[in-house]
Amino acid sequence: MLSARILRIAAFSTAVIAFATTSGTALAQKKYDTGATDTEIKLGNIMPYSGPASAYGVIGKIEDAYFKMINEQGGINGRKINFISYDDGYSPPKAVEQARKLVESDEVLFLFGPLGTPSNSAIQKYLNSKKVPQLFVATGATKFGDYKDFPWTMGWQPAYQSEGRIYAKYLLKEKPDAKIAIMYQNDDFGKDLLKGLKDGLGDKASSMIVAEESYEVAEPTIDSHIVKLKATGADVYFSMTTPKFAAQSIKKVAELGWKPMYFQSNVGASVGSVLQPAGFENAQDILSAAYAKDGADAQWDNDEGMKKFYAFLAKYAPEANKADGSVVFGYGQAQTMVQVLKQAGDNLTRENIMKQAASIKDFAPDTLLPGVKINTSATDFYPIEQLQMMRFKGQKWDLFGPVISGEVGG
Repeated sequence: MLSARILRIAAFSTAVIAFATTSGTALAQKKYDTGATDTEIKLGNIMPYSGPASAYGVIGKIEDAYFKMINEQGGINGRKINFISYDDGYSPPKAVEQARKLVESDEVLFLFGPLGTPSNSAIQKYLNSKKVPQLFVATGATKFGDYKDFPWTMGWQPAYQSEGRIYAKYLLKEKPDAKIAIMYQNDDFGKDLLKGLKDGLGDKASSMIVAEESYEVAEPTIDSHIVKLKATGADVYFSMTTPKFAAQSIKKVAELGWKPMYFQSNVGASVGSVLQPAGFENAQDILSAAYAKDGADAQWDNDEGMKKFYAFLAKYAPEANKADGSVVFGYGQAQTMVQVLKQAGDNLTRENIMKQAASIKDFAPDTLLPGVKINTSATDFYPIEQLQMMRFKGQKWDLFGPVISGEVGG
């Protein structure tokens, strides 16, 4: 009788131990949302492969090539990245259509790097309502770091307002009596950069800014706007433009013989896709600000990070132009995405992806300038907040001054 009771207790104890063991295993088991399995992580992307901003389409191609490299190296924690990228022609209604397709038909885990302020604005509410991460959007519009109202959206590059403030700081020091003419794209990108500049100039903005002209991305040329701005007698000119219009602006200013202190926004400062087509002779002494290395600049030839970048291009994207800032951008953005997926481990839920994206500490992709690091937190959805001023000389940008941090406001 006693031995039977002992056996029962022993059996019960074994069952308790077994339950505890299996519960512990269950806690450590893999967690997946739609778009993730033991073998695959499905990422969605939207790019302007056609239309007025098609110069940026190379970003999607570089990201695709980068993920191919990662897959060939064994993937991330044994899983291959399935990168599904669609064209929206830089059209917000098309972006909405493609976002729905990615989420509802392709069933991606999340959207990574969709490009453009208008397109991301159009899909932001939809993705947040679905609780699908809209991660590392390729635009510096400040609103994409609004963690309170849009907890499923995060930017990557420096916010345009930060960039505008840095230009204002430089201008107030170098030319405090400037008469400023501004050309800006009539959307959140242009308005955001303009706000940053005005905020940085403070109460001097109204007296220093003598003219503002906006353009629509559907316009074939902005030449007539530039003629009007030159006629104001301004001695400082801000070109808050995307690549196609940035190149037009540089050409037209040179053609008119106008010699202002010339600032070109970072998104339109690529040597390969803007300055070269506009003519290097027309681009001398233009000012801008950067957070990434110039892929065509020999000063980085012995830089460890850029050696990896050049090796990647040689094997996975031999047709890519290393002088194109968008090529450098795509690589750095994809590398950051891989870091987040590594951090996520076997917990590939949408919630954990956002948690990991908001837990990056001093991460330095191969292509960022020395001293520029990525940091995020639950209350800081602006991964890169540092820039360095630069001036165009010969056929390349010359960096000068310190790396400047620009806090985002508004």
